[in-house]
Amino acid sequence: MAGSLKKLFLGFDFSTQQIKAIAINDALHVVQEFSVQFDNDLPDFRTQGGVHIQADRLTITSPTIMWVKALDLLLDRMKAAGFNFSQVVALSGTGQQHGSVYWKTGASATLGNLQSNQFLHEQLKNSFAVNDSPVWMDSSTTVQCRNLEGMMGGPQRVADITGSRAYERFTGNQIAKIYQHNQAVYHACERISLVSSFAATLFLGSYAPIDYSDGSGMNLLDIRSKGWCPQALDACAPNLANLLGPPVPSSTNLGGISSYFVDRYGFSAECQVVAFTGDNPASLAGMALKEGDIAVSLGTSDTLFLWLKAPRPALEGHIFVNPVDVQAYMALLCFKNGSLTRERIRNECSMGSWETFNRLLESTPPGNNGNIGIYFDVQEITPSAVGVYRYNANNDQVEGFQPAVEVRALLESQFLAKRLHAENLGYLVGPVQEQGSRVLATGGASSNRAILQVLSDIFGAPVYVLDVANSACLGCAYRAKHGFHGDKVVSFEDVVHASPAEYKLAAMPNPGAKEVYDNLLVRYKLLEERITQH
Repeated sequence: MAGSLKKLFLGFDFSTQQIKAIAINDALHVVQEFSVQFDNDLPDFRTQGGVHIQADRLTITSPTIMWVKALDLLLDRMKAAGFNFSQVVALSGTGQQHGSVYWKTGASATLGNLQSNQFLHEQLKNSFAVNDSPVWMDSSTTVQCRNLEGMMGGPQRVADITGSRAYERFTGNQIAKIYQHNQAVYHACERISLVSSFAATLFLGSYAPIDYSDGSGMNLLDIRSKGWCPQALDACAPNLANLLGPPVPSSTNLGGISSYFVDRYGFSAECQVVAFTGDNPASLAGMALKEGDIAVSLGTSDTLFLWLKAPRPALEGHIFVNPVDVQAYMALLCFKNGSLTRERIRNECSMGSWETFNRLLESTPPGNNGNIGIYFDVQEITPSAVGVYRYNANNDQVEGFQPAVEVRALLESQFLAKRLHAENLGYLVGPVQEQGSRVLATGGASSNRAILQVLSDIFGAPVYVLDVANSACLGCAYRAKHGFHGDKVVSFEDVVHASPAEYKLAAMPNPGAKEVYDNLLVRYKLLEERITQH
């Protein structure tokens, strides 16, 4: 046992504002953590929040070489702290989804001939055809999105094939913009990477393939065949399949680490590099989701991750190939009106006290005597609507509710919306497997048991809480172990079964609540459709 605990697995997270690394041992205990903040630690790049916002406020990029320099700094910090790189048997990682990197012709020769007495950023500074990489915050490609949907037969057709309708931040549309605006730059490329496969490329010393899961966030991958969609490629730019390279399963062992890292930092030459993936898929891995599970993050925005067997792509939300089971899928839904809306209602109805808020909530019955509210303080994503609407049991719009009714109406509407749109994407409420479905709650509001009781009642499933910091980075350390052992030998579930992170039961559905909410959901759906058609 002692020998196995000397084995280390590294997870890296190339996120918007920083790079992080987490090392775990064979028993999945976190051993050490390190990070580099772009704004503070690399001020010469003059980023704000890790990005450059251009004059049009729509074009948002990050300096590609900044990410390379940050990795140099991170590994130097690890070395200075006495981190034992020789014990690392496998590493994997994640990158912010939808960002793209454009390697200039000749870069592969540089990658294959890195000199260990020089920093990476010094050797790669002239390797990029585009020096500032478009990132997920960019929304400057509306023209390209409309073109993609027009060429492929409409937004639903794009969603059916690629898992999402055309989105401005998605990589295919970013590539199309670069091709249309500067063909010379496009033709100077020998490879296009996602941030995730770019980061894996640095460790591999040769171009790493894009994995299925992160590739699903490009509007280019056919999520069922797991290959590039020729029609989507043709709509974006010529010769694109060759520039992207063939995609691979997310658990693929890509091979041994570049000799550069062996010579400079003391990594073992046997250290394996497992395919990197996107940050949202990596979080699914870090939270150890299983079939039938739904993860609900209750923060400034509320986010849902779903494990799906039979996806139904819609015009809202995103469906990706599952990062830990190539036969399965994951869905992602984002709701802008999260904790800030909950705090507004708390302040108005209970003088800022969560204790009073909970007491008001518990004084009203499930179903709120038929009263339904819809609270979109800011423009919502799912669905696209804004405004506050209140309805009585007859679906008549009313001016206001009593405080106790308001509190319950808010929470019920937030969770009914999550259930409705999860079901639209293929989520099945209830016992879809022997152990049944679970709701895994994280984020600020997951500490409030009264709120979690409403969540449990509406989904008809037990709610568990898990305090996982850095779930994306941790998920990649888990994925490193999974890929090291080989997914044919051991399942991801077998790997994370030993995780010391414990789910704690927070709420069980009340008897009779499911029938109440099944009926209320039908009405909520009609009312949501009513406001979105205005």
